[in-house]
Amino acid sequence: MLEIKSGEAVQPEENQLNHSCSEPLSQVMFNKKKWNIWTFIKKNAFVILTMTAMAVGIGLGFALRQVNMSPREIMYVTFPGELLMRILKMMVLPLVISSLITGGFFSLAKVSTYGRIGLRAFSYYMVTTVIATFTGIALAVSIKPGKSSRQTSEPSGGKSQTVQSVDSFLDLIRNMLPSNLVEACFKKYKTVYKSSGNHLDYFTSNGINILGLLIFSAAFGLVLSSMESKGKPLRDFFTCLNEAIMQLVNIVIWYSPVGFLFLLAGQIVKMADTTNVAHAVTMYTVTVITGLIIHSFITLPLIYFIVTQKNPLRFFAGILQALTTAFGTSSSSATLPVTLHCMEQNHNMDKIVTRFMLPMGATVNMDGSSLYEAVAALFIAQIHDIPFNFGQMIVLSLIVTAASTGAAGIPQAGMVTMVIVLSSAGLPTENIPLLLMVDWILDRLRTATNVLGDCVGVGVVQHLSKHELQGSSSARNNLEGKEMCSL
Repeated sequence: MLEIKSGEAVQPEENQLNHSCSEPLSQVMFNKKKWNIWTFIKKNAFVILTMTAMAVGIGLGFALRQVNMSPREIMYVTFPGELLMRILKMMVLPLVISSLITGGFFSLAKVSTYGRIGLRAFSYYMVTTVIATFTGIALAVSIKPGKSSRQTSEPSGGKSQTVQSVDSFLDLIRNMLPSNLVEACFKKYKTVYKSSGNHLDYFTSNGINILGLLIFSAAFGLVLSSMESKGKPLRDFFTCLNEAIMQLVNIVIWYSPVGFLFLLAGQIVKMADTTNVAHAVTMYTVTVITGLIIHSFITLPLIYFIVTQKNPLRFFAGILQALTTAFGTSSSSATLPVTLHCMEQNHNMDKIVTRFMLPMGATVNMDGSSLYEAVAALFIAQIHDIPFNFGQMIVLSLIVTAASTGAAGIPQAGMVTMVIVLSSAGLPTENIPLLLMVDWILDRLRTATNVLGDCVGVGVVQHLSKHELQGSSSARNNLEGKEMCSL
């Protein structure tokens, strides 16, 4: 009886012990889950704020449509958004100049250090970016996502249209080589027909001549990189200026959800037919996704197969983890460790190529972004019935290529570079909130396209540089052998 009672007496103590142990464990699990949620919110705070601002802006816009607002009252509603656009345009000039000058001497230093490998890598980046840009332009011209139901009046007389295309191309050359750099900061050249007939005059129109500043800044950065120690003080100055501007943009960018809220509300109030606009935004999204699919599953695999004569599907299977990480994080730089692991472990790529190309590609190679910006610019032009001829499309392609390459390190680069592209092309910037309604998904897709382009570039350049890599590997092996013998 005593044994039974003692056994019965012990059992509640064990239960109490188990109960006391289970409570801290459940508490720890609850605290861990709470910490994970808080970490996720902190990490994605800007995206959450932007999406919330978009939802509130759409609701506010439809609520205000019930009120018969005057144009002055609509202007009051959109004023916080107007301040955002003014701040972003204010940042364009120092941002473009500093980032391109620092990027110019950084790229040349990298290319000169790695010789032919660097030259092949830089050529690959430029070729794929140009192809992506023209893919976006071709799709936007053929699909016409922003074309409204009303037809635009076509100019009569095909001859004048042909001459205008040639003049636009000549204006491109004039703007690439501005006669006055100070004037290029606020004016650009534009050919104007006089009413007398075929007489032409060259006038300057308001707006930053981004193209001329891009050409000068890139050339200036390349010259600085070749000056070695003599150019170091000036290189340090522009590097510091670039970092300061980046910090400033990073601070200003947190005001953007407030600006987007009121800009979007004002745009919805001003819409004559919200159904047509919703249809246009849907077609714009479809156009961008179609372009990204063509570039990711046709253009890049074709380049890889033509150069390496290997199966691109097998190559894609080895980088699937990097692509999913890029889609999840929406950042090429954050995906870089995973991309390095996939290329070096799964595909046995040489570290000389991967450690050079992948960090450089994360800031220079922006195939998906250039395609997206080309489609977005033509979409806004179609919404406002602004015609784009062949010469203007060439200008747009150069601007998009330079902007997506030179401003790749900017926080929230899609929005800032879009302001640069639209301002340079003479297009209105107040419709940017319409693009940002779907930017959260397009940003992830174009980041995955950027990472895919980086990985394909490593495979292509390694195949083309196998002789140089064999020489460097034999030199490394000889050096290691000598070190072992000395030990």
